[in-house]
Amino acid sequence: MRADHDIDSPATARPATDSPATDRPADAGSSRRESEPRRKAVSSPYIHRLQRRHFLLFDVAPIIGTVAAVALLWVWPLRTLDVVLLLSLWLLTGMGITIGYHRLFTHRTFRTGPRVTSTLAVLGSMAGQGGVVSWVALHRKHHEYSDREGDPHSPNLAGSGLRGRLRGLAHSHFLWMRRHDYPNIDHYAPDLLRNRALVRVARHYHSWVALGLVFPAVVGGVVGQSWAAALTGLLWGGLVRMFVLEHIVWAINSFLHMFGTRPYASRENSRNGGIFSLLTLGESWHNNHHAFPESPSFGLDWYRFDPGYWLIRTLAACGLAHDLKVPTAARIASKRITGTASAPADAAA
Repeated sequence: MRADHDIDSPATARPATDSPATDRPADAGSSRRESEPRRKAVSSPYIHRLQRRHFLLFDVAPIIGTVAAVALLWVWPLRTLDVVLLLSLWLLTGMGITIGYHRLFTHRTFRTGPRVTSTLAVLGSMAGQGGVVSWVALHRKHHEYSDREGDPHSPNLAGSGLRGRLRGLAHSHFLWMRRHDYPNIDHYAPDLLRNRALVRVARHYHSWVALGLVFPAVVGGVVGQSWAAALTGLLWGGLVRMFVLEHIVWAINSFLHMFGTRPYASRENSRNGGIFSLLTLGESWHNNHHAFPESPSFGLDWYRFDPGYWLIRTLAACGLAHDLKVPTAARIASKRITGTASAPADAAA
């Protein structure tokens, strides 16, 4: 999942007909507007320009940066500091996405205090995958329409046969972000709009992305005491880190709605890819998640690798998280598909 920060602000994302300030029944026209159903998506040339800009800056640029980093290995071999910056910032921003953006803000699978909330929102923003309000709105829309018309990034709506499957994978993994209907955040994320601290974080999205690029450059330059070290810090701790995390997340949108195991019944074609559970911080238990979206545990069983849930449990043990909504054994058993590892995409939810 990825969203567009530029339209994350309530001031620019809400359609005029949905604004509390303009919906007061001062006349018959406003009364009619008030009775109209709220639009679930917004589409305009202005929004599409913002989407293309975000796509080029935060989706295409990391690819270019990764190519440059690999090419420069002939001049500046990879240093230990570069690896440390890459792995540490990948882990921090990845936890911001899986724990903050996904499990906390989108699905409310646990509760926490304002300091942890803001920290997770900032770390998720540093990943460059969109402002928190936009990201949540898009992901909630994905769950509402998953693998059906209206899903912003399904790989299963581009036709049958090899060509259709390849076109669907390309769309769901990367190309959908160039232009798409923007979900109405008043409809999909009203709870986040009421959180003033969270909205403030979202409005400074570009600053947090910049921090995720400047910080490794400064650390690299100070420790390496050279401009070359600052450049490699920027590349490996900044752009390569963004590239790696983005494609991990996008692979869940694409490949794990087409390939993998399916132990639980759900309405869509979500799949598990347990072999990638550590790399994805637990996100690759994707069928588990779609079957039990209210659960902070995506692995569901203790022996399944789910680093995101491990950190949530650690926060809970420290008194920093509570109300973990883990499904009961009976509920899990009620949705298990017996006798086969897969099921039709339209299985009952």
